[in-house]
Amino acid sequence: MAKPLFLLVLSLTILSFLTHPLSSAISNDIDWWCRKTPHPKTCKYYYKSHNSKSSAPKEKSEFKKTVFQIALDQSFKALNHNKWLETKCRNNKEKAAWNDCMELYQETITLLNQTLNPSTNCTNYDIQTWLSTALTNLETCRSGFVELNVSDYVLPLMSNNVSALISNTLAINKNDSMTPETERYKDGFPSWVKPGDRKLLQSSSIAANLVVAQDGSGNYKTITEALNAATKRSGSGRFVIHVKSGVYKENLIIGSKLTNVMLIGDGLRWTIVTGSKSVGGGSTTFNSATVAVTAQGFIARGITFRNTAGPQNHQAVALRSGADLSVFYRCGFEGYQDTLYVHSQRQFYKECYIYGTVDFIFGNAAVVFQNCMIYARKPIIGQQNTLTAQGRTDPNQNTGISIHDSRVMAAPDLIPVLSLVKTYLGRPWKEYSRTVFLQSYLDSLVDPAGWLEWNGNFALSTLYYGEYKNTGPSSSTSQRVKWGGYHVITSASVASQFTVENFIGGQSWLPATGVPFVAGL
Repeated sequence: MAKPLFLLVLSLTILSFLTHPLSSAISNDIDWWCRKTPHPKTCKYYYKSHNSKSSAPKEKSEFKKTVFQIALDQSFKALNHNKWLETKCRNNKEKAAWNDCMELYQETITLLNQTLNPSTNCTNYDIQTWLSTALTNLETCRSGFVELNVSDYVLPLMSNNVSALISNTLAINKNDSMTPETERYKDGFPSWVKPGDRKLLQSSSIAANLVVAQDGSGNYKTITEALNAATKRSGSGRFVIHVKSGVYKENLIIGSKLTNVMLIGDGLRWTIVTGSKSVGGGSTTFNSATVAVTAQGFIARGITFRNTAGPQNHQAVALRSGADLSVFYRCGFEGYQDTLYVHSQRQFYKECYIYGTVDFIFGNAAVVFQNCMIYARKPIIGQQNTLTAQGRTDPNQNTGISIHDSRVMAAPDLIPVLSLVKTYLGRPWKEYSRTVFLQSYLDSLVDPAGWLEWNGNFALSTLYYGEYKNTGPSSSTSQRVKWGGYHVITSASVASQFTVENFIGGQSWLPATGVPFVAGL
């Protein structure tokens, strides 16, 4: 009897050791918590500075909330410090990059506030999207100085640890459930879409709140005037602006206060918004956009966004979107280098036409293109065409470019010189670049290698590039690159990770837009 009793006591002792004392000891050690982050030293330093008692968190939720608060506090401090640097700008280029940073830091603070606000009613999936955007914003701030060749003075004075702190929040949050949730939605419509709006969006003919017409037959002659009027509306329900046919030479900023605005044109051939800002002309890539939109729930239908700066002026954006839950339906995007800047947040493009040369679909959104026509144009001598340049900088960002059931073709100006110009599906702009082509038609313009290096071996093992069941003359993967991060996807379950339903949670918000979509493969 003594032996069984001894074993029972030993078993209970081990069980008690495993379930309480050890976990309790570890949990009360801030080093243990911070080792779960990619930047443990930064985590420990700011956690102890934030918590004067230096007491470690007793559970993960407490640690997570504190780390998020630290990131917010340090973002505020960085913004206030950077405001002071305005007087340090030595020329217009530095001032242009500095202006971008002010906007981007402010938006980062807004996003971090959203994650901490208990009334936001957000999911962990939402939070990961917003944190991904916050980190993208800071990278975009830095990039502006670099691309204008003025990174030697003001940029070093902006040095801080905010990016590392946000990277830590991404890692902590990713360990929680990342599945897009639909419980908050009724009949496929988000809670913020009122019954009246649902009926409006399901209608085949949508009544406009305002009409823009250059001949004076509408409420306004310019889109800018209509957007200014929309900012004064009461409520945040769907607000429809009908832009009649015409070429509108305007640079538009559709900011975060214009939630749920919808621009409807008379068709992508007839309603055109055009501008010509570029890096060659002194703008940052971020600020070169003919149209820039950050308004949540933005929808555009039947409009072409164009940048006419030309290939000689390098980066010149036709449209930049950092609008969460945004949709572009039957729209056109025309430019050369950096035509379509899918900057951040969740986006969907359906039946769109996209024209460009170098990196002409780029950025760090979580974005799906479905049934789109992607046309490579004739570049300037010495250039190669690259369709995509995805900008994921952190492995925990839930971002990437997914091109599904679309067509890759040569534009009319490229066809005569097709044998002289190499065209690639993409190249890695940032270390964890992620792009997939699913069930798409690849015409003969695509080089057999498929993908192009950015600079030597940079990112070749950390990127994720994939192809799944593509068709067409260039769809064979037998001569594709042999990089560690390149994948010929053979499993439908793997490919399904990049669909509308799973990659951008489209089942939970796209029905409210009235735009048709295929949720799976």
